[in-house]
Amino acid sequence: MDKTIIIADDHPLCRAAIRAALKQILKSPTIHEAGSIAELLDLLAKGYKPNLILLDLQMPGAHGFSGLIFLREKYSEIPIAIISAHEDLQIVHKALQYGASGFIPKTASMEIMRIAIDKLITGNNWFPAEFISEIADTEIKSGITKIESQLATLTSQQFRVLGMISQGMLNKQIAFDLKISEATVKVHITAILKKLNVQNRTQAVIAIKELEVNPLLTTNVETDE
Repeated sequence: MDKTIIIADDHPLCRAAIRAALKQILKSPTIHEAGSIAELLDLLAKGYKPNLILLDLQMPGAHGFSGLIFLREKYSEIPIAIISAHEDLQIVHKALQYGASGFIPKTASMEIMRIAIDKLITGNNWFPAEFISEIADTEIKSGITKIESQLATLTSQQFRVLGMISQGMLNKQIAFDLKISEATVKVHITAILKKLNVQNRTQAVIAIKELEVNPLLTTNVETDE
């Protein structure tokens, strides 16, 4: 199936370069462009459902990470990767913290771009290896625990499912609330357990309760996996 990608960057030359790269990487991709956050929101409001959004941080209509945060909240089902000329550890770390599925430096080679897009377009996360290593070192030095690092790898939808599990909701209830199939819910749960390195729902809830991710969460867990 053809893939659809939205390139959100206010520089026409950058959009053109990214478009050319995507056409080399993917087979017959459908590509839409937005030069501002407003244009991007207009595309999404019209019903476009991209497989991936490539988002520049310096976009008209957004301040820093506000565009990413807003989009993650409103369109949590769409993977968003930051594509930026700012290759700073703190920026990459915040992109991960605020729910980006990936971070692609604008200086990336075609081969790196290919690897990143192949990962992102199939629903996986991708961040440059050198930054992942540095982020891990930073987290260890600041006392952040392993489970917090694992939580950071969850997609917004997975985190939402995790919260619902913690409230004792069944797969059927989660599927109804999120308007997805029960099969999709089970896929999310499997991914969550794997990323948190736990065996079942109860262990997942205990892990996040210890971190007080959400003080309203309970450990009344239903197990209909």
